[in-house]
Amino acid sequence: MDYSNVRRAMTVAATAVVAGVLVVGCQPGGGTGSDPGGAASPVIPTGKASPHTTEPTAKVPTHPGVPGTAKPKHAAPKCGVSDLKVTPAHQAAKRPEGTGLGAAVVGFTNTSAHPCSVKGFVTVAGAGNGAPDHNTPLTVTHTGTASTVVLAPGARAWTKLTFVQVQGEGPGGCDSGAEPIAYPTVVLGVPGAGRHQTALDDGVFAECDNKVKVSALSATKPV
Repeated sequence: MDYSNVRRAMTVAATAVVAGVLVVGCQPGGGTGSDPGGAASPVIPTGKASPHTTEPTAKVPTHPGVPGTAKPKHAAPKCGVSDLKVTPAHQAAKRPEGTGLGAAVVGFTNTSAHPCSVKGFVTVAGAGNGAPDHNTPLTVTHTGTASTVVLAPGARAWTKLTFVQVQGEGPGGCDSGAEPIAYPTVVLGVPGAGRHQTALDDGVFAECDNKVKVSALSATKPV
C-alpha cells in the first residue's frame, strides 16, 4: 500500500483546517463571522441607568423647616413700653379750621439698642399734668390702613390726631352745643407698648365732644 498518498492527503486537510482557523481569527475587531462588529457590548435593560450615566440632581424643597433650605426672615420683635419715648406733640400744618388745636402730630422714638416694631392705632385719653391714670378716654375713629413699622434704634413712628375743632372767639364753642374742653396733656396707648403721656409744644389740647381721628402708626411723618 502506498502511504505517501495518504500522508499527502492528511497534510492538505490539516493545512485547510489551520487556514480556516486563521481566517476566522482575523475578522475585524476580533469577532466572529456572525458578529462582524467585534465583541458584543453588554445589554442595558430599558429604564435602568448605565453605570456611567449621571442621574439628574433632585431639587431640594424650599419649605420652611426643611433642613438645607433657606430660613424665612424673622420680623423684628414688638416694641415694649421701655423701648419707646413719646415726643412732644406739635400742631399739624393741615388741620380743620377753627380756634382750637385742630390736629397734632406725635412721634414715638425707639430708644433701645435693637430694632423693634409697632403696628396699629393709638388710643387717646385727655389728662391733666402729671396725672396719666386720671384721664378721660376719647372716642377714636381710625384713618388709614395699619401695617407693621420696623424701627431701627433712634427711628420714629408717627401718628396724627385730628380733633373736633373749637369754633368762635374767646372760649369758643362746639357746633354740637357742648362746651369746649382743654386738656394740658394726653395719654396715648401704643398697641403692645404701653401708655405714654405727652403735652403740646405750644398750648393745650382744646377740642369738642371728646372725639378724635387717629391715623395708623407710620414711618412717614404726617403733615
